[in-house]
Amino acid sequence: MRSDFWRNNIVLLTALFILAPVGLIVWQSFLTDAFFSARARPTADAYSFVLSDPGFRDALKNTIILSVGMVVIAVPLGSLLAFLMVRTDMPGRKWIEPAIFLPLFMSPMVLAFGYIVSIGPSGFWSVWWQQTIGVPFWNVYSMPMLVLVVALTHVPHVYIYVATALRTVPSDLEEAARVAGGSPLTVALRVTLPLVWPSIAVSAVLVAFLGFELFGLPYVLGDQDGRLVLATYLYKFNTLLGRPAYQLMAVVVIFIMLATLPLVMLQRRMLRSAQRYSTIGGKATRAHLVPFGPWKWVALAGVLVWLYAVVLLPLSGVALRSLVTTWGPLVSIRDVLTFDNYHKLAELPLIRRSIVNTLLLAFIGGFASLCVYVLIGLASHRSQARGTRALDFLVLLPRAMPGIVAGLVVFWIFLFVPVLKPWVSSLVAMWVAYTLVWLPFGLRLVSNSLGQVGRELEEAAHVTGAGQARVARDVILPLAKHGLLAAWLLAFLLYAREYSTGIFLMGQGNEVMGTMLVSLWNGGNIDVASSLAVVNTLVIAGGIALALRLGVRLDA
Repeated sequence: MRSDFWRNNIVLLTALFILAPVGLIVWQSFLTDAFFSARARPTADAYSFVLSDPGFRDALKNTIILSVGMVVIAVPLGSLLAFLMVRTDMPGRKWIEPAIFLPLFMSPMVLAFGYIVSIGPSGFWSVWWQQTIGVPFWNVYSMPMLVLVVALTHVPHVYIYVATALRTVPSDLEEAARVAGGSPLTVALRVTLPLVWPSIAVSAVLVAFLGFELFGLPYVLGDQDGRLVLATYLYKFNTLLGRPAYQLMAVVVIFIMLATLPLVMLQRRMLRSAQRYSTIGGKATRAHLVPFGPWKWVALAGVLVWLYAVVLLPLSGVALRSLVTTWGPLVSIRDVLTFDNYHKLAELPLIRRSIVNTLLLAFIGGFASLCVYVLIGLASHRSQARGTRALDFLVLLPRAMPGIVAGLVVFWIFLFVPVLKPWVSSLVAMWVAYTLVWLPFGLRLVSNSLGQVGRELEEAAHVTGAGQARVARDVILPLAKHGLLAAWLLAFLLYAREYSTGIFLMGQGNEVMGTMLVSLWNGGNIDVASSLAVVNTLVIAGGIALALRLGVRLDA
């Protein structure tokens, strides 16, 4: 009985944590003014204003174009990459795979800076190309380039799903096709990929959904031409109207969630179907690699070109830009080399504080969030109660909420609740927003770790008279500790790279590196921004190195 009481309380608190932000958004969208204003009256005028605004229609169109473009480019490339890595004898696969996951943990703001300083109008590569070959044929601020960049950086999302499926598919059908005279390409297109089609479809829905969350890359690469997507349109509302228009912002949030929630639910349904998908196979569970002959070197070259485009190109640009005072077509690097930009990081209190706050939030905040996820995971662990089944669907709501939206609504809640208002510009508010944003992902990691504990061990503990709390403390948590440690390290990486969640919450004292990068870009301080981007990347690289050292799977 006490177990059910504890479980129900956790479920209710979690439901309140999820539904309160959603309810506040809906309520605010039907008001004439800010929800905390005495002048606020019920109305639907905000919906009429947004729907009639050409800027909103353009932002929606651009978002759809980006989302579709990501699916068209990232899904085939990610599927092909998974096939090359898992099913062929392409050389270097062991050391290439960790590099494939790097774009997942790199801050999109860092990538955006890197592309501007590398292939922008005055970028290092652009200047070299113009001096040696002629006028560059690319325009980093164009819509096709934006689509290409965001698609290439989302290839790892597809790779994770397809590679996981390929590792579970028996190889006897492929062997039969090769014996019948099929070429490696024919076998891949007609046998292997159709067998993992459900996973490919799931990854396509995921990529389409992520297209509606984009902020960093469209904000930096699209801002030059005033090209907005839904997330940047939401962010620009403060400057477009000269004052915060909470009711209009809430309407935009509603439309984002209406577009993303069905995609999230579809992905969930398809993922469950993919997990039940089976193939008829006889002998081997271990795949035999497809011999690619001389083509394996062509495949390796193609993978290295992609890694250069999404990792080395932007990172090298940011690193070089952080070491020069200025740059342009007539500037010699030897004349402008300097470490002054890094000295500024140490001299500026805001920058120093943002680095310390990021480490605190990623390390301590990540652990605190993990504790929250563990409590929720234990409450729903092996439970068939209606409340926990309902919670299983409620956790989809934060997944449909981009980081910038979660930060905005947490900002509103801290303004609305008097006891929370003094903390609105603190790391506490930032931590709450991060915990909400990553709740679905963190809960999935925790549930996977708890689910690996054998049911018979828990039942044996119950037979000896142990209650639910004792079983959790003495059986489940000790046996799941390695998985929970991995979840903590992944939370560290995600919190260290996060940038959009804290944009509306940033105030004096709670700056983090991600939000400072946005602020520095707005102020045109690209020198210090590049230096801070390098520091942010080094922090994330250190976390990845530690995770790999401890055997953590980055594709979790």
